[in-house]
Amino acid sequence: TRNVHATPRTHFEIDPRQLIDAHRAEREGGPKLLGYFHSHPDGPPAPSATDQADAARDGKIWAIAGQGEVRFFLDASEGFEPLSHSEFED
Repeated sequence: TRNVHATPRTHFEIDPRQLIDAHRAEREGGPKLLGYFHSHPDGPPAPSATDQADAARDGKIWAIAGQGEVRFFLDASEGFEPLSHSEFED
């Protein structure tokens, strides 16, 4: 989905309608919603203070791009936990 936040250079917001539709489709047997992706154009590929504050703690994976790389984090109940790329290999 596109970033619908009023200041997309520094914040991101998933279009609420598209997010609801994705959850509904998943419940109805459609594709599983694994997580979310966004970039930090001027920062590191790690959860920012804003990411920490706005996270749903829903167990989804966050992929964050920045400084030429992408890192993955689990949005766990106690906060973000870094994931290694090997956790995604079969």
